[in-house]
Amino acid sequence: MIYFSGTPLIETERLILRKLEMSDVQKVYDHWLSDERVSDNRVSAPHQNISETVERMAEIVGNYAKKDFCWWGIELKTDYDLIGEIDLYNFDKDTENCEVSYSLGYNWWNQGYGTEALKAVVEFSFRYMNVHKISAAHNIDNPASGKVMRKAGMEKEVIIKHMIRNAKKEYKDCAVYGILQTDYLRENVNAPTSILKLEMDITINLEEDN
Repeated sequence: MIYFSGTPLIETERLILRKLEMSDVQKVYDHWLSDERVSDNRVSAPHQNISETVERMAEIVGNYAKKDFCWWGIELKTDYDLIGEIDLYNFDKDTENCEVSYSLGYNWWNQGYGTEALKAVVEFSFRYMNVHKISAAHNIDNPASGKVMRKAGMEKEVIIKHMIRNAKKEYKDCAVYGILQTDYLRENVNAPTSILKLEMDITINLEEDN
């Protein structure tokens, strides 16, 4: 059984993973959603104007009332700058599996932030939510994302041809990665935690399952 607790605040060595707010719209737009270098690795096209970001953010913020909604903004502890996002989605009640995705602003690539955020979310998923398996995928034009997944303990399982079609209408082959809770716990039994601080929303955490 998956134990949902919404989107808790998670603190790591260099990052704060927190709920996004409408006041974050400008940074979300400037730092990654309007950047073609970032959108090339996403299915959706870069936002052409901030109104698109406002609409998307309103949907995200509105979903935080749901205990099975897990979507974090990635914030630097040094200057509280918002640099990306990471989310868990496609929860399957039968298998107790889910997927994870993340985006990081171009200015913060290749500095280990994606790995640090993913490690924390993987740990939270397995140790606190009791998720059975986490999967993720990246198009093969973006091997750096696969490196992040491997550093978080995920293993490549398969390459699926033409798995996605991007905003430019180009089909992309994708590498699919996965990690099982049992494997994670066995490999990390004596490993130091990635999570330095965890603050859950008690109101959401105590809601009854539907």
